[in-house]
Amino acid sequence: MTNSPLESAGLRTRVDKALSGFLATQRAHLLEIDTALAEVADAVSAFVLGGGKRLRPAFAYWGFRGAGGADSDEVVAAVSALELVQASALIHDDLMDRSDTRRGEPSVHRRFELLHTAEGWRGPAAGFGDSAAVLLGDLAMVWSDELLHSSGMALADLARARPVFDQMRTEVTVGQYLDVLTQATGDTSLERAGKVARFKSAKYTVERPLLLGAALAGGGPEVFASYAAFGLPLGEAFQMRDDVLGVFGDPVQTGKPAGDDLREGKRTYLVAAAYQAVDEATRQHLESALGDPALDDTGVERLRTIIREAGALAATESRIETLTTEALTALAEAPIEDEARTVLHALAEASTRRSV
Repeated sequence: MTNSPLESAGLRTRVDKALSGFLATQRAHLLEIDTALAEVADAVSAFVLGGGKRLRPAFAYWGFRGAGGADSDEVVAAVSALELVQASALIHDDLMDRSDTRRGEPSVHRRFELLHTAEGWRGPAAGFGDSAAVLLGDLAMVWSDELLHSSGMALADLARARPVFDQMRTEVTVGQYLDVLTQATGDTSLERAGKVARFKSAKYTVERPLLLGAALAGGGPEVFASYAAFGLPLGEAFQMRDDVLGVFGDPVQTGKPAGDDLREGKRTYLVAAAYQAVDEATRQHLESALGDPALDDTGVERLRTIIREAGALAATESRIETLTTEALTALAEAPIEDEARTVLHALAEASTRRSV
């Protein structure tokens, strides 16, 4: 096995190849409609191929192999569809959060706002950028379906996988809505933070990809139960690590400005834990500062200090460790192939102890 579990079976390179070929075909189709759509094709390709860990295809692929599936380029193409679901979610997420950057580059809505300005087109540039991001996010979701079903997998395999794929896309969409709702209502309960984490990210990052792989391979009920017991706590731990990085991460590594999650007012487990632990005066400061888009570096650092001193960072790190241990215990007992178990263990470690 290579140093990174994401590179096992040459998977990352193979996923990128599958995505690149699919997107090149889609670009040709768009240009047949109108040459103005070159910018659309290029923006989606740049977003999908310009970065990303390929974590979801990795969980799906090794879920497939663990359930007894044989390696093929067709299954790699099928699991690569998850990267287009991820692209759709991130494009829309950046728009809703008003994020200026993604992986150190302009977010999609900003890219098209800049295009509008550079071309001197009519109307508000920001509105054009927003509209383009909505449509490109939708297009990526449509293409995810097309890539799955044009992968070359047998129709019977795809039919088994269809309900998992559909449910996953519903869950991530309504999870995103719950995130927006939570910011609007100011709900700071740990229960709400946990639910948002589960449905916005945890399920579609680990559990559903694993189950998609198991469905493609024709895995039995015991495999499905084991993957759920492994995938859900691991996905929650992954999201909590993401939340910690959103507040305390290095912008050079994360590709997003420091403290962006605080400016966006995200009510994560980390923030909810701080709310539970501080006095009323400090809680009022949290309430007024969270979600302030004008929050400067000094304001961000003050909130970081409050979160640390409240014990919320330590509590979140402890929760990550507990969930990861729960997941790895379930994985150790899963009735799956040993090679897949080894890689999935490494993926679990990499996804919860990362710095990006």
